[in-house]
Amino acid sequence: MKARIFILLLLPFSFLAQQAANSCREFKARKTQMLTKSASLTEAEIAKTELYDVSYYFLDLNMTNTSTYLSGSVEIHAKAKVNLDTALVELFESLSISQVQVNGSTVAFNRISNRVNIPVNALANTAFVLKIYYAGNPPTAQTNPLGGSGLTAGTSNTWGNKVVWSLSEPFSAYEWFAVKQSLTDKADSCAVHITVPDTLMAGSNGLLENVVSLPNNKKRFEWKHQHPIDYYLISVAVAKYIDYSIYANPVGTPNPVLIQNFIYDNPNTLPYFIDEINETADFIELYAALFGPYPFADEKYGHCMAPIGGGMEHQTMTTQGLFEKTLTSHELAHQWWGDNVTCASWCDIWLNEGFASYAEYLMLANLYPGDQIAHMQQVHQSVMNQAGGSVWVLDSLNEARIFNGRLTYDKGAAIIHSIRYLVNNDSLFFDGLRAFQQHYADSTATGLDFKNFMANFCSTNLDAFFEQWYFGEGFPTYEVVWNQIGSDVIIEINHTASMPTTTPTFTNPLDIRISRQAQPDTLIRFEITGNSVSYLLPNLGIVQGGIFIDPANWIINGFGGVFFDANLTATTSIEATENNWLAYPNPTNEFIYVDTKSQTPFTFMLFESNGKLIQNGQLESTQGIDVHQLKPGSYILRLQNNTHTRIQLVTIK
Repeated sequence: MKARIFILLLLPFSFLAQQAANSCREFKARKTQMLTKSASLTEAEIAKTELYDVSYYFLDLNMTNTSTYLSGSVEIHAKAKVNLDTALVELFESLSISQVQVNGSTVAFNRISNRVNIPVNALANTAFVLKIYYAGNPPTAQTNPLGGSGLTAGTSNTWGNKVVWSLSEPFSAYEWFAVKQSLTDKADSCAVHITVPDTLMAGSNGLLENVVSLPNNKKRFEWKHQHPIDYYLISVAVAKYIDYSIYANPVGTPNPVLIQNFIYDNPNTLPYFIDEINETADFIELYAALFGPYPFADEKYGHCMAPIGGGMEHQTMTTQGLFEKTLTSHELAHQWWGDNVTCASWCDIWLNEGFASYAEYLMLANLYPGDQIAHMQQVHQSVMNQAGGSVWVLDSLNEARIFNGRLTYDKGAAIIHSIRYLVNNDSLFFDGLRAFQQHYADSTATGLDFKNFMANFCSTNLDAFFEQWYFGEGFPTYEVVWNQIGSDVIIEINHTASMPTTTPTFTNPLDIRISRQAQPDTLIRFEITGNSVSYLLPNLGIVQGGIFIDPANWIINGFGGVFFDANLTATTSIEATENNWLAYPNPTNEFIYVDTKSQTPFTFMLFESNGKLIQNGQLESTQGIDVHQLKPGSYILRLQNNTHTRIQLVTIK
C-alpha cells in the first residue's frame, strides 16, 4: 500500500555481534506474541481461530456504487487441525446474520459483537464448509475507530465518478465479510461474485470467468482466483468503468500477461492516463527479470480506479486513485513483495512496503537512468528528518506506525539498498531475491527469515547490520580527517550516531572516493569496526581534487565534513603495525605475492578502482594471486587476518 505519491565510542565488533545475537534471540522469544496480535480478538480467541486452516473463500455479494450497504453470503472452506467443536470467525457487529450453514445444513450459532461461534463438530484433519448469509452497512471510522476503512463509498473530485471499494489492510476485512484474519493462514484460492446494476462494473481478484445478465437490470461479475491469497488482499470495487486491457511479455513467460484496467467511464480519464497505464507492461517485464516470474501470470494483473490518494495492492488487481510511474510500479512490485510472499506479522511490514518502495528506485534506475540518484537522496533525507525510529514495528496494532512513511517505506527501502551494497555483487544479490521469492512463494516470511536466507545465499554476515539498521534506531554522521605523507595517505573515519543510547555504532563498511594527482579517482571500501578508525594507505599518490564520503549514496548518513590535518599520524592506524604486509611485485602482470612474515592464512579481496569486487579467497603467504587476465590499471588489494587489515593499491601493467 502506498498512501503517498510521494562522543566517540569504541565498541569491539565481537560485542556488537553478541548484541545482534541477543536481539535476534529476544525477537524469536517474542515472535509468537507478535504473530498473534489482533485489533479485535483476545489472545485466547486468536488461538481458537488457529485450530482450523482456511482453504477457500467464496463471496457472493449484492452491491452498488453509491452506498456501502451490501448483502449476500460468504463460504469458508476449512479443515480442522484438531477435533473441533466450534469454529470462530469474525464479522463486524453492524452486519446482521440471517442464517449460518455447516456443510449445507442450517445450524444455530452464538454471536457476541464481531465474534461468531459456529458449531462444526469436525474431527481432526476433516474438511468443513461454513456459509454465512448477512447484510448491512459496514462501519465507518466513527463507528469503528480501529478500522472503518473496510468498505468505502466516495466520489472522485477530479472525474466525478462514484465508487464503492474495499481496503482491508491491516485489520478491516471483517468489516465487510466473514473471515479469519490471520496473516499466516492464506486461503488456497478464492472466488468473488458481485451483483450490481447493469450500468456498473465490478472488479476483483483473478480472472473474470463470466458476466451474467440477470432480471431487474442486474449483472453478476464472476471472478475466480486460483492462487493462495491472504485475507486482506481479497477485494471488490464497483463503479461505472470501462475495460482497457493490454498485455506484457516478460522474458521466460510462455504467454503474454493480461493487464486488465477498470478505468472510470469518463471520456477524459483514459486519454489522460493512457501513457502511464501502458507503462505497466514495462514494469512487469522489468520486475519479472529482477524478482522472478510474475506470480500470477496465468491470470492477470490490473487496476480498479477508486478515489484514494495512492493505491492498495489487491492481489492481481490493485485499487488505485491515479497513474504515475512510482505509484504504479510500487503497487505492482507488491505482487511479489506482499502478495506472493507476505509478511508473517505486521511487525515485519518491511517485507511488503520496504521492498515495494525499493522497487521504485530499481524502476527509475533501469527505465529512467539518472532519476534514481535524486530519488534515493530524497529517501535518505526523509529518514534523517528525525533522529530515531526502527524499521521493525514494535506496536503491530498501531496502523500509523505500521505504515509510517519515513520508517517503513523510506528507511525500509534504503536499508535494502545497503544490503545490496554489503553483498557487493549485483548478480548474486538479485539471484538471492529471486531464490527467496521462489522459496517462500505463496506463503509468509519474517524479516529474520529474509536475513537468514540472504546471509546463507550470499555468504554475507548480516547479524550486526540487522541489529543496527532493522531493529536499531537512527543513522551515522561521518567525518573524515586525512593527511598526506609523501605518497602515503592517512585516513581517519569518525562517526557519531543520531540515537547513541539505542544504536551507538554502525559497523557497515563505507566507500570513500579519493581524487589523485595525475591518476584516476580511486574508490576504497573501508571496514568500520568502531566510531573512530584509521588506515594507512601506502603509495596511494597525491590527493588532489577532494575526498568524498559514500559517493554513490549506499548508506543513510549525515555529512560531518572532510578535514586535512597535517599532524595526523599513523600511530593509531591498524595498518601501521603491519607495514611488513607487502604485496609484490608492484606493478605486475602475472601474480601478486604477499610477504606477511608468517605462515598464518589470511583472506584477500581484490577490487577494481570503482569498488567492484573481482577476486577473493584465502591464501598462505607463499601463494600468489593470479592477475594475468586482468586489464591494465589500478586495483585495490585488501588483506586481513584475525587481528589486522591492510589496504594497498596495486598496478597491473
